Amino acid sequence: MLNLDTHILVAIIDEELSASETDLVMREQLAISDMVLWELAKLIQLGRLELDLDGVAFHRVMGYLTVIPISVQIAQQSTSLDFKSDPADEIIAATSIVEGIPLLTRDRKILKSQMVPLAK
Repeated sequence: MLNLDTHILVAIIDEELSASETDLVMREQLAISDMVLWELAKLIQLGRLELDLDGVAFHRVMGYLTVIPISVQIAQQSTSLDFKSDPADEIIAATSIVEGIPLLTRDRKILKSQMVPLAK
């Protein structure tokens, strides 16, 4: 299973994955933190993302995903990471640590982490 960060999920919807990302996504079951859903809505609200959360493309992709809720353990882990970022990214990274699921991300801060299991 792979945990997808927000930008990777958008890249899937927009069909803008790299070849290596496509290979990983095609081989694994996919999951997202429920924080990704909030971040999508917030980015749309701020005008930083154009995406129809009621649209066919979004719902088609969501049909392939497991949504992982934020637990007490994830919330606690998000405060003990080896990097500082925005709270959404910290929750997403903590989800991978607690659930033991590699994270597929392009985020440079997270990619430098020694704690977060990363997709390869």
